[in-house]
Amino acid sequence: MKTRLVAAGVLTAVALALTGCSAGNQSGSSGGSAAPASSGDALAAVKDAGVLTIGTEGTYRPFSYHEGGSGPLTGYDVEVGRAVAKKLGVKAEFKETQWDGIFAGLEAGRFDTIANQVSITPERKAKYEFSEPYTVSHGVIVVKADNTSIDSFPSLKGKTTAQSLTSNWYTLAQNSGATVQPVEGWAQAVALVEQGRVDATINDELTYLDYKKQKGAEGLKVAATTDDSSKSAFAFAKGSTSLVDAVNKALDELRADGTLAQLSEKYFGSDVSK
Repeated sequence: MKTRLVAAGVLTAVALALTGCSAGNQSGSSGGSAAPASSGDALAAVKDAGVLTIGTEGTYRPFSYHEGGSGPLTGYDVEVGRAVAKKLGVKAEFKETQWDGIFAGLEAGRFDTIANQVSITPERKAKYEFSEPYTVSHGVIVVKADNTSIDSFPSLKGKTTAQSLTSNWYTLAQNSGATVQPVEGWAQAVALVEQGRVDATINDELTYLDYKKQKGAEGLKVAATTDDSSKSAFAFAKGSTSLVDAVNKALDELRADGTLAQLSEKYFGSDVSK
């Protein structure tokens, strides 16, 4: 999800665009099935090739990244992509692509789908097809565990938050009446909260859950959550209906057999798949 979705009133709907991948088969590998969807049946092409080619960044922990910086490609989206490919009876082949060029790569037929925490938005739905969501997330206010003065977005009025100037959370904080201290990103923002130098920070729930999983976050808590959610899914070129339907069936099976919940718990300590 690499944009974020926030709630009603002062909470303006925005989007969360994030990442997904797998190890071994990366950019430059051959033998993939990807071709423009208009050239024929997308599912048949994948089945004939025996490969589901997936575009992803490979630099977005915990969704799509290299273990230790140079190890195998892994992450939540990576493992979901592999599990889907297995359900389709094919191999997953990942092509790592910078975010700025990932949709152009999909349109050019470099891969069959994108698994990169792509948020479903009306603008994107007009241009691409999407599977059912495999990640659902909310915006959250993070404060120190002993903070009792913040329990909603309106209660941010007169408080100080730390936000990246280019994020949608910056706008949400301002609209909630907070004084915003600009920072470069989450790491700096959460450090200021922990040090008591700001009252709060607003960010995506997945970012907080990953931090909690990695660091513990014993001195922090979620004070409030947005009503609306951001939903991320596999993205496909228009005309890929047969492949979208097959991926949806695979996701339904992975949800029913507990695989999505298991992968969620592994990376976030919570089920973010529904």
